[in-house]
Amino acid sequence: MAETVAEPDRAAAVVRHAEEVMGTVFSFDVRGGETGAVRAALTTAVAGLHRADALFSTYREDSEVSRLARGELTVARCAPEVAEVLELAAEAERLSGGWFSARYRGSLDPTGIVKGWAAERAARLLAAVDGVRGVSVNGGGDVQMLGAPEPRRPWRVGVADPLRTGGLAAVVSSAGAAELSVATSGTAERGAHIVDPRTGRSAVTDLVSVTVVGPRLTWVDCWATAAFAMGSRAGLTWLESLPEVEALLITAGDEVRCTGGLAARLG
Repeated sequence: MAETVAEPDRAAAVVRHAEEVMGTVFSFDVRGGETGAVRAALTTAVAGLHRADALFSTYREDSEVSRLARGELTVARCAPEVAEVLELAAEAERLSGGWFSARYRGSLDPTGIVKGWAAERAARLLAAVDGVRGVSVNGGGDVQMLGAPEPRRPWRVGVADPLRTGGLAAVVSSAGAAELSVATSGTAERGAHIVDPRTGRSAVTDLVSVTVVGPRLTWVDCWATAAFAMGSRAGLTWLESLPEVEALLITAGDEVRCTGGLAARLG
C-alpha cells in the first residue's frame, strides 16, 4: 500500500479527485494546465476507469471478460481494450517465466494487470493536457507518477510497513525521473490472495510484501505479483535481472531485501 505525498503549490492550478471504482479508490493529483481543460480530461479518465471495470470485472456476468471466459465471445468480437490487455498479460507471463498469469483457478482472469494498466492509461491521458507538469494517479495504493508536482520538487510515495500498522517501510522519490511508478503485492491488506500459477492455490512464500519501482505501472504491478509468488530468494534474483526496475522485499521474519539500485530511488 502506498500514499503519494506532495506539498501544494499555491501559484499553479491543482486538481484533485477521488473515484470509487474497481472495488477500490483511485486518487488523482494533477498540477498545472488550465483548470477547465484538466477537469474535462479528468472526466474522460474517470469514464475510462469505469469502462475498464465494465469490460474486465470477473464479478459481472455481463462483462466481456466473463462472457469470453464462458465462450460466448471471441477476442475479435470484444472491445479493442480486451485484446490489448490480454496481449500485455501474455507478455508478462512470458517475461516472468509463468509466475504471472491471467488465469485464476483455471478461468480467464486478467485483473492482476488491469488496475495498473488502467491507472497508467488515466495518468498519461491527463499528462497530455497542455500545461500540465505533473500527474499522480493512485489506484488502491499502486501509483503512476509523471512529471513533477513543482519545479525542483519530486513526487514522493510512502510504502506501508506490512508488519507495523501505520508505519512506513520506505519513501520512494521520483527525483530525476520523468515517469515512475510504485506497486506493492502482499498479504497485509487482503490476506493470502496471491495465487501460485503452477498449483492454482495460494502462494506459499516467505514474503509478506514486495514493492516494485519502475517507469510503467502496467508492468511493475505484474512484477510485484510474480515476485511475491516466487519467494524472496528467487524473486529478488529475477527482479535484479529486469531493466529499470528496483524493488523492496520484506519477509515474514522482518528481513528486508533490496535490489542494488533501490537506494537511488529513496528520499
